[in-house]
Amino acid sequence: MFRVRVQEVALPTSERDRDSLVSWFIESLCLIRKKGEDMADGGKANPVHRLLRDYLFAQPEIGWDAQMLADELALTPASLNHHLTRLVQAGIIGYTNEGKGWRRYYLRGGTITNAIELFSLQCKTIVAQRLNLIDKMWGRENPRLILELPENDSYPLSLGIADHRPLMSDSDESILSQWMGDFGLLGERPGKEIKADSVSAQLFELLLTRDAPLSLDEAAEHVGVQKARIGRIMERFRSSSMVERIPRTDRLAIALWTAMTTQYQRRGEDWMLKKGGFQRILNSKRQSSILMKLKKAKLTIEEVESEMKGIEPKQQMLLLNLLGGRLPLGHRMSGEDAAQTMRRVQDQLDRVLRRMRRVAEMLESNLSESE
Repeated sequence: MFRVRVQEVALPTSERDRDSLVSWFIESLCLIRKKGEDMADGGKANPVHRLLRDYLFAQPEIGWDAQMLADELALTPASLNHHLTRLVQAGIIGYTNEGKGWRRYYLRGGTITNAIELFSLQCKTIVAQRLNLIDKMWGRENPRLILELPENDSYPLSLGIADHRPLMSDSDESILSQWMGDFGLLGERPGKEIKADSVSAQLFELLLTRDAPLSLDEAAEHVGVQKARIGRIMERFRSSSMVERIPRTDRLAIALWTAMTTQYQRRGEDWMLKKGGFQRILNSKRQSSILMKLKKAKLTIEEVESEMKGIEPKQQMLLLNLLGGRLPLGHRMSGEDAAQTMRRVQDQLDRVLRRMRRVAEMLESNLSESE
């Protein structure tokens, strides 16, 4: 079964450092965890690193006997089998049972670039097929806000990719929760989150059907758990590129009204005009109208919204910032329709795969120079 997790990593700084190039592949494919003695000497002592650097990448035309590899790497057969299985599942290496004795493992395609090309084709095909579930479950109708401000701190991609498989009849999973687990939306060790009614499954289903961005407060009220946990779940969603976090501009008028009334009561009219941004952002007519209503304690949210018409969103955001206010953030699916969300994930994945091809070429060049 094909199963891998890819993450977006910056290109290596050196084309001549073989260990750095091998480490880049290991990190991009999430083959090891960075902790403990496994990461001694920058990870060079890790068995996966040595397996790729000294055997599979260095001599791709050879089929390596598992027993010999275990002896060379000083690993137990069980430990070696664990590492080889992950590489086989990721589609980087294959094996054959030809002849007697242990399996013989080899780099697919006979070269590093060929192996990455096969890997890329498999990744793109599986992702394209499995993303169709988003289209089937999409229920949003009017996704655009009146004032659209783009996400300004998007996450590097971290995406799980796994073959489709039938759902077991006695499983606690649903089609959606299994799908989410395969894409890495439930974390590395899903545990109870894999259940059909888990918090993660409820939130993702809500995002697929909700038009307005979902704030942490609203999400916590919907599923009945703490905001801190909701925040961690949403960050996992964002790392897949399926979900984005944007300013809740649908609440901009409320935020401005709150900031105006609070600062007027605390600092008065003169501060509002000079340091609060009124003279900088608003014309004289708007200044007078808002201040008069503040003085009479009759300013309403609807009147703030009316006064802000015709003012650019960035200017409104600047005014809110000068007033010391804060616009809440909300999460939503990253496209206006299912096709846009699917395309965004695929574009991000293509970028990662292009980097892999580039590093594969760098590593092959490095190996050929050393021969």
